[in-house]
Amino acid sequence: MLEQQQQGRGGGESAEWETSPDGRLEAYIRNYNVWVRPAEGDDDEGRPFSYDGSEGNFYTLQSLEWSPDSRKLVGYRVVPGYRREVHYVISAPTDQLQPRDSSRFYRKPGDVLDVRRPVLFDVESGEAVVVDDSLFSSAYNTSSAEWWDDGRAFTFEYNQRGHQVYRVIEVDAETGEARALIDEQAKPSSFIHYSDGNWRYDVGDGEEILWMSERDGWRHLYLYDGRTGEVKNQITRGEWVVREVERVDEENRQIWFTAGGMNPDQDPYFQHYYRIDFDRTNLTTFTQANGEHSVTFSPSGEYYVDIWSRVDLAPVGELRRTSDQSLVMELEEGDLSLLEEAGWTRPEVFVAEGRDGETDIWGMMIRPTTFDASRSYPVIEYIYAGPHDFHTPKEFSVNSGMRNVAELGFILVQMDGMGTWGRSKAFHDVAWKNLGDAGFTDRILWHRGLAEKYPWYDISRVGIYGGSAGGQNSMGALLSHPDFYDVAVSFAGCHDNRMDKIWWNEQWMGWPLGPHYVESSNMEQAHRLQGELLMIWGELDTNVDPASSMQVVDALIEADKYFDMLVIPGGDHGAGRRGATAPYGNLKRNDFFVKHLLGVEPPHRNARTVETETDSGGGAGGG
Repeated sequence: MLEQQQQGRGGGESAEWETSPDGRLEAYIRNYNVWVRPAEGDDDEGRPFSYDGSEGNFYTLQSLEWSPDSRKLVGYRVVPGYRREVHYVISAPTDQLQPRDSSRFYRKPGDVLDVRRPVLFDVESGEAVVVDDSLFSSAYNTSSAEWWDDGRAFTFEYNQRGHQVYRVIEVDAETGEARALIDEQAKPSSFIHYSDGNWRYDVGDGEEILWMSERDGWRHLYLYDGRTGEVKNQITRGEWVVREVERVDEENRQIWFTAGGMNPDQDPYFQHYYRIDFDRTNLTTFTQANGEHSVTFSPSGEYYVDIWSRVDLAPVGELRRTSDQSLVMELEEGDLSLLEEAGWTRPEVFVAEGRDGETDIWGMMIRPTTFDASRSYPVIEYIYAGPHDFHTPKEFSVNSGMRNVAELGFILVQMDGMGTWGRSKAFHDVAWKNLGDAGFTDRILWHRGLAEKYPWYDISRVGIYGGSAGGQNSMGALLSHPDFYDVAVSFAGCHDNRMDKIWWNEQWMGWPLGPHYVESSNMEQAHRLQGELLMIWGELDTNVDPASSMQVVDALIEADKYFDMLVIPGGDHGAGRRGATAPYGNLKRNDFFVKHLLGVEPPHRNARTVETETDSGGGAGGG
């Protein structure tokens, strides 16, 4: 545990150190090296344990970890990588007239990263062993060291740059030898979803390890022998996905978890609750109803409350008994009658086959309250195709931004195409080195399927909008599929994956950089623009470098392409779509769709008018 005090202990030393578990010693950093001193004795500097630290090759206090018996100490020596900064101009600061500038540390794909190597120190002898890094020589990241309780070794997790190798490394406390307890390796055409895919739980001080993997094509749980590193058995299996582990009961050797896709007659994205034994037996299902579930167990564990719903079904609350999952009582059931009397319409779930002719693509549709089946309605798709998750709502909600847009006279839709998470590994792998794909082939098939079902669903007039990754996607629709998409509004788009943050983009686009980055770049493909485009972003976006949008603008101008743009002074990543600037950004979006999809000229909002108490100042069509 890191301890701090107000004043240093002589010699101008830092007031921070790591105290050994037995309380006798303190490890600290001096002149970039590891020193150890007695915990008692203000004038005793102790002695150096390392001599190879320097300003560009240093040890860090945060990495120091004592073994439980206080006989060993491990720390990381770090060679820093490239310190990239993104620079901003604050054009309209709130506290002064003149602009100001600022900068922010921001790594991008391809940047040289820090190199962190563990060093093992023997406290009695002072000997330092630099751990052989042949198993972890090309790290995107290495986690902090964690000791086994008996002090036999420490472990850390290694994510190889490129996100195709992930290992749990164990280092022997006596010899400093490293071995891979778990060695997860993706196929050449795939990746390891490290940011949400690798869950680990150590059982009995590492005698066994519970591990999550997609190695059989679906995300499942495995039981490892923590001593040998061998798989004892696969705990869950089937064409469905473990979502999260809620609890591990070591005493009864049970895992409580959520999963999706186990019910073949339901939406595969619905979350259900389960329990299973370590040996794969006694799978227990706590939720059965056709919907998205949220379960809370009582403190005693004897009962649980199950609240479930769908986008087209109001929430239902039930009290059930844990032992046999029987219904004790129905707590509540939502009533939509008053909403529907007021004109509110339920979203409709629609399923169509994807590009492979086999996989179902799930989405939903929202009609305006003024819907008339004898009319023809243009379609607007809300898109966010980020591969880190799936994005189409599954639980009930009365209102949403999509519904507000629908009220202008549109059909609003959202779906998850291939390349997003929550289904098979093959479904997810479509995104690998291919973010420009964005599942458009599946999306267009979904649209065409709905148009075949409903004659009023007019796919000759299709708009699309989204923010961040969705901003890249929405503009990409006009670049790659102008024969289908006509109008796009792009908020804060990460238009070129070389310009955006490293962790998100290298996860899906890989490393090193290659021509696939160019192929997915809206900036590189800007000359292909057809249709109507509105770009909106904030000048102080700390999530996506604003230069990404400006470089697209430059490429569009160079290609003599016409487009519209709005830059929000002082705006961050949500500028124009969230927070104080949302009404203005949404108004610009709505007017853009009304003009280019409905063929209606929006009101001239700067015209001199006589304001009245009834003047709402709303958007076209009352939105």
